[in-house]
Amino acid sequence: MKRKFHTSALIAGALIAAIGLPAGAAHADTTPRIDLRVLVVSDGGPSTDAIAAELDVAGTPYTEIDLTEADRPVIDADLLADTVDGRPRAKYQAVVLPSDNPFPAGSPEMAALVDYERTYDVPQVDAYTYARPEAGLKYPIEGGYAGSVDGVRAKVTAAGKAGPFGYLQDEVPFEDNSPTVGESYAYLSTPVTGADFTTYVDAAIPGTTKRGSLVGEYRHDGRRELVVTFVYNQYQQQFRLLARGIVEWMTGGIHLGASRNYFSVHVDDVFAADDRWNTELNCTPGDVDCPDGAGTPDPIRMTPQDVTYAADWQASRNFTLDMAYNGAGSVEHRQDNGGADPLADKFIAERDEFRWINHTYTHAFLGCEQDTSVVPWRCATEADGSVRWVSRNAIVDEIATNRVWGEQSGLPLHNDELVTGEHSGMKVLPQQTADNPNLALALADTDISWLASDNSREPQQRQVGPSITVPRYPMNVFYNAGRAAEQVDEYNWIYTARAQGGSGICEDNPATSTCLDEPLDTATGYADYIVPLEIRTALGHVLAGDPRPHFIHQSNLAEDRIAYPVLNGVLDTYAALFTADTPVVNPRMKDIGVELQRRADWRAALNDGQVTAYRIGDTVTVEAPDGVAVAATMPTGTTLAGAAFGEAYAGARSGWTPSTGAPLALGLPSSAVPAAIPGTGPAAVPEPAPKTRVPAEVREPSTA
Repeated sequence: MKRKFHTSALIAGALIAAIGLPAGAAHADTTPRIDLRVLVVSDGGPSTDAIAAELDVAGTPYTEIDLTEADRPVIDADLLADTVDGRPRAKYQAVVLPSDNPFPAGSPEMAALVDYERTYDVPQVDAYTYARPEAGLKYPIEGGYAGSVDGVRAKVTAAGKAGPFGYLQDEVPFEDNSPTVGESYAYLSTPVTGADFTTYVDAAIPGTTKRGSLVGEYRHDGRRELVVTFVYNQYQQQFRLLARGIVEWMTGGIHLGASRNYFSVHVDDVFAADDRWNTELNCTPGDVDCPDGAGTPDPIRMTPQDVTYAADWQASRNFTLDMAYNGAGSVEHRQDNGGADPLADKFIAERDEFRWINHTYTHAFLGCEQDTSVVPWRCATEADGSVRWVSRNAIVDEIATNRVWGEQSGLPLHNDELVTGEHSGMKVLPQQTADNPNLALALADTDISWLASDNSREPQQRQVGPSITVPRYPMNVFYNAGRAAEQVDEYNWIYTARAQGGSGICEDNPATSTCLDEPLDTATGYADYIVPLEIRTALGHVLAGDPRPHFIHQSNLAEDRIAYPVLNGVLDTYAALFTADTPVVNPRMKDIGVELQRRADWRAALNDGQVTAYRIGDTVTVEAPDGVAVAATMPTGTTLAGAAFGEAYAGARSGWTPSTGAPLALGLPSSAVPAAIPGTGPAAVPEPAPKTRVPAEVREPSTA
């Protein structure tokens, strides 16, 4: 959805005044056309990049001009506006600048932006600016503050709740993930006396009883600016919380693109048993990380009481888990226990409480045939050296037999979904560098449309035969741990140095983000360290509007039930941050696949210039290619073909609308139509902003 602006792409304007409305327009109706596109003027800093990333995620088109590029286009009247069929056209509905004025003193570019914003009532976002009178605020030295705001708990004001940040509860907590890393810097100040300034988000000014603005609206000289006085990057929680409101403010809640906050959790290996980590051998007997014959397998398997707990937990959280099942686990258990399997009986009795996904019958590895005589394993080969692949018939049998077992057990299945064991069949580096060529054929034989993949290996969707992948986030709650102490012991082994008894992976790969300075206490390390880290990671995906599901294993719902502290932490934190009209969306696998595919198609149409969208008065018109679903967000009360548009979410209406290639006309409520276009008289041009402080660490996500 980003369009980098080059001079050759400019369309010459035909404005009589420098930027004002043309005299003697051909149409009697001179109501301007406002194109639904944002102009992002960047200086390469993290704050404008963060806003651009938010637009990308939502599917909101924007054009970026990078001030650091020598051959960038000049921002002038012709770049900003022209006429179409005699009607004045504003090419952008909003302007994002790195500060309130990033240009040199007396810049004609800033003058052109000022005139444009006044003429067409186009708002400006100051992505990160110094607190100063030109932005409606007193200098920090006048009773304000300039410095770190790590760990500060900012608040949404009453005006913020009544305005663009109404989807948030009271607090906006700023991250403080490490005592040695500066993560946030801000200028806290109060409005200049007499300024028309409304604070939306504020924080206490240290050493005083006053509160200073972090985000506020400054109205002056016929213009509107959203003044942001703290630095951020796209990954930080404080920005993720405020990003939706920033976009809603600058677009007036009328824009292409739509976003939700998603959280879905797949539980793999249901009915099967997961081998347990051995704290003496530092491997998992029975699995490929242990040499053949090392140790004795010690399986972890849920009990009927764990099923009851899971069902009750779901009901209390209004949340549904997706159970990826292996039917052979129950068959084998009955064979070994005189025909009894209380776990399967309980799950089947409670089957309608959960969603179910085919995880293959025996959880077999469906890629190359594995040679486990060495650690790590390798692909077995034929006499000629070629890879020995699991056969097409074997793959079909794993899928079809599990499907039949599930249907006979009455599980409410969607037969076009599949999770292979360990995401096998697809390439697994370094051992297996390509998909099993028999996988695509077997997926076609069994009518699989949606195939789970590992997001840590392949974060993008791709085609595998007739199937589209659905990347899943692995949670760092291990499949071979049913107890917290086991989880910590394995975590220590993986993430500490060899001198501390660890694997040394961090010495071999310093980029590993979860390395430990010293081993965790096995009694407290899970609750005190691993759980908060996993909550922060998963919540980051939720707040980023990423629909990709997370996955854990049935072992994590057994014994100590170690998954629940993480799941509860994500849901509890979310509920404390967002209002009830902005719920976590909890889709099943195929719906996630559809969402990701629609986003990709929409992004391609935007990037190819196949989408046109604009507003004239109380009507928004969108043109898109036939078959492409249009994503849009509109105020409550908007209609399409006489019916309410979209679905309610976060105080607005948004969603996907199929396009037939004909224009879509959306009718806006009267509350969304401005009373009049501001006047076109001269406006004061602000002086360039002083350089703002940007901690080096703020450019990257912190995992400390």
